[in-house]
Amino acid sequence: MINKVLREIPDQFLGHGVEVFKGQYYRDGYEYKKAAPRVKASVRPQESKVVPDLKEAIKRSELKDGMTVSFHHHFRDGDYIVNMVMDTIHELGIRDITICASSLGTAHAPIVRYIEDGTITGISSSGVRGEIGEAISEGKLKHPAYIRCHGGRVRAIETGDIHIDVAFIGAPTSDAYGNARGKGGKSDCGVLSYSMVDAQYADKVVIITDTLVPFPNFPPSIEQVDVDYVVVVPEIGNPKKIANELLRFTTDPRELLIAEYATKALVSTPYFKDGFSFQTGGGGPSLAVTRFLKPYMVEKDIRMGFAIGGITKPMIDLLEEGLIETIVDAQDFDLTSIASVHNHPRHFEISTSQYANPMNKGAFVNKLDFVILGALEVDTDFNVNVVTGSDGVVRGAPGGHVDTAAGSKCSIIVAPLVRSRIPTIKDSVITVTTPGESVDIVVTEIGVAINPRRTDLIEALKDSGLPLVTIEELRDEAYQLVGKPQEIEFEEDVVALVEYRDGTLIDVVRKPKKIF
Repeated sequence: MINKVLREIPDQFLGHGVEVFKGQYYRDGYEYKKAAPRVKASVRPQESKVVPDLKEAIKRSELKDGMTVSFHHHFRDGDYIVNMVMDTIHELGIRDITICASSLGTAHAPIVRYIEDGTITGISSSGVRGEIGEAISEGKLKHPAYIRCHGGRVRAIETGDIHIDVAFIGAPTSDAYGNARGKGGKSDCGVLSYSMVDAQYADKVVIITDTLVPFPNFPPSIEQVDVDYVVVVPEIGNPKKIANELLRFTTDPRELLIAEYATKALVSTPYFKDGFSFQTGGGGPSLAVTRFLKPYMVEKDIRMGFAIGGITKPMIDLLEEGLIETIVDAQDFDLTSIASVHNHPRHFEISTSQYANPMNKGAFVNKLDFVILGALEVDTDFNVNVVTGSDGVVRGAPGGHVDTAAGSKCSIIVAPLVRSRIPTIKDSVITVTTPGESVDIVVTEIGVAINPRRTDLIEALKDSGLPLVTIEELRDEAYQLVGKPQEIEFEEDVVALVEYRDGTLIDVVRKPKKIF
């Protein structure tokens, strides 16, 4: 069946409530009954939740063949939890496991062998990078992987589309009763936002920590009432790879020019006024936009009402200077943001359901004025791809891209015109992850294209001094520089399903005939 972005979704993946993508607000007003976990009561006060090792915790959780386990990615490239747990599951001879992770990255490359031997047969994740993405694209995973954005993952769990049998939650600190925090210990990551839904909806919850602290460990990110077992291990992660002392501040002239254009576009809209809200990512141009905003805010005596998302030092600097009223935080990218969420009275941890779930009664993304986002590709219909590389291999992550683009009043995509002699702006993206109806402005180093749907923004920016062009002109310039990209040949096998945030299918990823 052909969906709204003109992608063909094979009928075999439809039915039983699964539909094709029909628009960003198609399921507004949709009603459902929240899923619920099976809860094992802990009545005897003398019993301890602390078990001697991970193997014992898995045995007590009654994990069996065919079940689903979950993980969070707050430890990023420093994470030890996923590999540690999957090694133990494999050692116990448990097979046919589905992993429901908020993201999987290069740190988790060792689990590819468990995909190959059938220990892991299913994956649901926002990010799938490195060797795991290559294994999926090569068709090594028994079932197609599900690519879900952050809000879409929470929605899938809360609606029961995916059920977690056992959640394994790495925690920098925990007490013996399971009150767990992102603060302190050897591997401070700031917040545990992505794991909150896992703790609330999984049948069994195992906290894994390397720092056991006195009871009560308050205020907890994960509460004792949701935790079954606590395991103490020597290390849960590599602190040097969990958070950077300082994220990369770009000095690249091209990235700085893109950031300058994006900032100028933002401040030229009617939404740039006192109390505006904002999110940006951790890439070079995105970080630069945050810094470039400051002089405009100071000049016009404007304060930001709130900032959300993955938090970085430039955001914290604005908070400390009184230019941001409140930060709500679902992930910390550097040591400055980790310290701030623990110490600043106007910096708060939130769950990813609060952040981006499209099917609750109101997520923070719905109150966004602006979001600055990157892209691997953008096409002339303003559709964005952030999942597959130019070779068709799964190697990216929608993260909060889809959620914030749909929720914000003004979504701005920042991207170079070409990367490594590959055009970023093209006729058709390889995979649609964020539909064009959610994208308002595309900024490159040679020009700024406004979605024709946004006649209000075209009017607002007409006298901004920006080099305004059409998206077709950006494509033509890219093709003139590096040529039209060669078409990738794909086999019929579907290796991944790309869900839109509301659970409809926006695209599929097929197996490339050649893996570069």
